[in-house]
Amino acid sequence: MRGLAAGLAGTGVRLLLVESSPLGAAGQPSFDERTTALGNASRRIFEGLGCWDAIAPAAAAIRAIHVSEAGRFGFARLNAAEHGIDAFGYVVANRTIGAALWDRLAASPDLALRVPARAEDFVISADAVRFTVVSAARAREPVLARLVVAADGAHSQIRAVAGIAADVEDYDQLAVVATVAADRAHQGIAYERFTRTGALAVLPLYDGTLGVIWACRPQHASELLALDDAGYLSRLQAQFGWRAGRFVRAGRRSSYALKLTRACATVATRTVLIGNAAQALHPVAGQGFNLGLRDAAMLAEVIANAHGDAGAAPLLRRFEQWRAHDRSGVVHFTDALVKLFADSRREWACCAISVC
Repeated sequence: MRGLAAGLAGTGVRLLLVESSPLGAAGQPSFDERTTALGNASRRIFEGLGCWDAIAPAAAAIRAIHVSEAGRFGFARLNAAEHGIDAFGYVVANRTIGAALWDRLAASPDLALRVPARAEDFVISADAVRFTVVSAARAREPVLARLVVAADGAHSQIRAVAGIAADVEDYDQLAVVATVAADRAHQGIAYERFTRTGALAVLPLYDGTLGVIWACRPQHASELLALDDAGYLSRLQAQFGWRAGRFVRAGRRSSYALKLTRACATVATRTVLIGNAAQALHPVAGQGFNLGLRDAAMLAEVIANAHGDAGAAPLLRRFEQWRAHDRSGVVHFTDALVKLFADSRREWACCAISVC
């Protein structure tokens, strides 16, 4: 939602941004200690928003990508320089992104902020959206709006109020996330390794450390979380190998459930879903945040050029149509990749990847 608000800053569109957690709070669900791999399209969006200069110092360039599977001799390696580009993307801590967007919004005269606060008592009708903002500073504040944009996560309250159903597929996996240090410089290489226990991503970070995202079954995740640092590093080394060097130090580990959530529609009466409210993806291909950011960028353009009622049904239908191909393609690609490497009968596919 901050991306949408930043995109509309200075356009004259009156905005109210409601967030439940203050900036920097430990419980902030979107801009937490996890990392995101930003594609070059996302970098360009942040440049357009005037945020990239604040993000860049804490962004690690992905200059090469190494894909392998445990038990197979082959691997695939892509080099950015061979494709005539500086980097395939950039790995950034979510908190860094959130802070950069927040600084951009703080200077916007057309934006009203209610943080921390919550929105409740939604009534959506053909002519307007009515709800109440509850906060410690203002108690209960009635709001009348032309359009409500839901960026409230995979369990979106607004999506439910708008009557939009969602398909949820549980992958029966948890992502165990940690930061580790190795005895070798990472050289901007991002690794994706498919193991018997799940997909394992090891990503370069700007300070020389590595971000580890290990997707695995709940029982295995519980074991990883219960290990001491030495035990975790030993298990990680055994599954990942030595291509990034010896892992010598581990930070705090956390986990989150992996599910595919797809809203059956992304617009309804005076309502738009973006980000995880529209689609929440497995992190295996690193596409979830990038897709949501493109949602926000396109919606900002649509609203800024509306020249009238930003919540009008024809306008919202056009936005949904414009985003449909990108959304469908990324969702299906990510889902297929998860299932491909969860299938024990995948030898032909893995050999094809190895040859390429």
